[in-house]
Amino acid sequence: MAQIGKASGKRGKPTYAYAIIGVALVLFLFGIVGWFFLNLRKTGDYLKESIQVHAFLSPTASKKQIDSVVNYINAIPYANRIEYVTKEKAIEKYNAENDTTWKKIIDANPLPESIDFFIKADYVQEDSLNNLSTNLHSNFPGVISEFQFPTATVSKISKYVKIGGIIFLIAAAILTILVVFSIDNTIRLAMYSNRFLIKTMQMVGATRGFIARPINQRAIINGLISACIAIFCIWISIMAIESIIPDFKVLRDTQGLMILFLVIILLGITISLASTHRAVIKYLKMKLDDLY
Repeated sequence: MAQIGKASGKRGKPTYAYAIIGVALVLFLFGIVGWFFLNLRKTGDYLKESIQVHAFLSPTASKKQIDSVVNYINAIPYANRIEYVTKEKAIEKYNAENDTTWKKIIDANPLPESIDFFIKADYVQEDSLNNLSTNLHSNFPGVISEFQFPTATVSKISKYVKIGGIIFLIAAAILTILVVFSIDNTIRLAMYSNRFLIKTMQMVGATRGFIARPINQRAIINGLISACIAIFCIWISIMAIESIIPDFKVLRDTQGLMILFLVIILLGITISLASTHRAVIKYLKMKLDDLY
């Protein structure tokens, strides 16, 4: 009799291992897709911030006027890596990237002086750059001879990043729905095996709150454990990928990853708690015969 009682006790004891692993796996897949989305956004920002803008200077511009332009651009919050390129530096750069046979035909240096700089990703838009060009020409008339940036490249990168972002947002929304349903089904299956224990507690006089409280607390702990397992596996995967492909280190968005991990924790806890509580209430409302 003691053995039978022990065996029935083991069968009645809730088992959460499979539910924790199942939820962790779903959250891991969600996190990996989220990480790829962060990399897509970071790649777009990296490409945008690699576009160089040239403010070519008039040959008649004085050193004082040039310094004023440099200081003005330095004060622009979205401009960075500003460099004043003299005629000597310009020809050195040109010779390093192109054929130098032009020296046989032209003796003088034909390249103008310029102020070269890069723009932060959020402002690499054709309208923003055109506005900057207008401001420079109006504030420094006769000093800026030409404001140049690769218009086609800016438009294409903005377009592709926008399209890629929309596609990933749609995919993320669909994946989030699938994650919610997958975790919900996993939790419901785990609670299904404990339906008789829940009903037995009700039959001996326990209230709904008394029955649901410890199970809900356990659901929060299980959701947190699942999220931690998923985050650990995601981090290991990211480290492995970055060791194989070092370029991914440049794209790492630490702040974005922290937000992603926080979302995974909240998602794991919230869905586990909601699904568990709903399942408990469902079985408490059912008749005993309907449980079979």
